Amino acid sequence: MFYSKALSVGLAVIISAGFASYSYAVPLGGLTKDLGRNRAIQLIAVSRPTLAPYAHVRFCVQNPDDCQAGNRGNDIVDLTPAKKLELQRINRVTNRSMRPQSDEAGNDEWKIGGAAGDCEDFALTKRRHLIDAGWPAQALRLVVARTFDGEGHAVLAVATSDGDLILDNRTNTIKEWRKTDLRLLKIQSGENPRQWYDIGRK
Repeated sequence: MFYSKALSVGLAVIISAGFASYSYAVPLGGLTKDLGRNRAIQLIAVSRPTLAPYAHVRFCVQNPDDCQAGNRGNDIVDLTPAKKLELQRINRVTNRSMRPQSDEAGNDEWKIGGAAGDCEDFALTKRRHLIDAGWPAQALRLVVARTFDGEGHAVLAVATSDGDLILDNRTNTIKEWRKTDLRLLKIQSGENPRQWYDIGRK
C-alpha cells in the first residue's frame, strides 16, 4: 500500500529541454495558471529535474505504452460536472477493486490492476482507467510524497480547471493538492512520463 523503497533509489535519466510541464521559474507555493475570463488556478510547482523512482523506470521498460511522451496542450481538464462525477467514480471504484498490499522488502514492483497492490499500483491503475475514458495523459501525473506520519506514499495528481486534484487510495475523497496531509516530493512530467521533477517547497 505504501511507497518507500524507490524514494532513495533511482536511475539517471536523459534530461531534454522543454520536456516537463510547468518547468519554468515559478513561485514555490504553486504555479498560478491563467485560464482566461479572470480565472486562475494553483497548480503544483516543480523545480529541478530529478531521478525517476527506480521501480518506475522498470515499469516503463515493461509497459512502454504507458510512458510515451505526449503532445503539448490538453494538459488541464475542464472539470465539468460530468467530468467531476467520472473522476470520483474511477477513484472510488479503483479503491474498492484492489486490496492494499505492500510489496516484499527488496522487490518493489509497480504494476497496473490486479486484486491487490501498493499505493503506486492504485495510482497507475487510476491513470490507465482515466486515459481509457478519454482523459488526456498529459494531465495525469504520478506523485511521490510522504504522509503526515512520515511514511512514503504515492498518489495520482490530475490537473483540472479546479487546480491539481489528488487521487489517494487511502480515501475516496478527492482533494486539491494543498488540502491533503501529504508532503509532495517529486512529480512525473505530463509531457514525458519518464521524466520526473522535484516539487518546489518553501
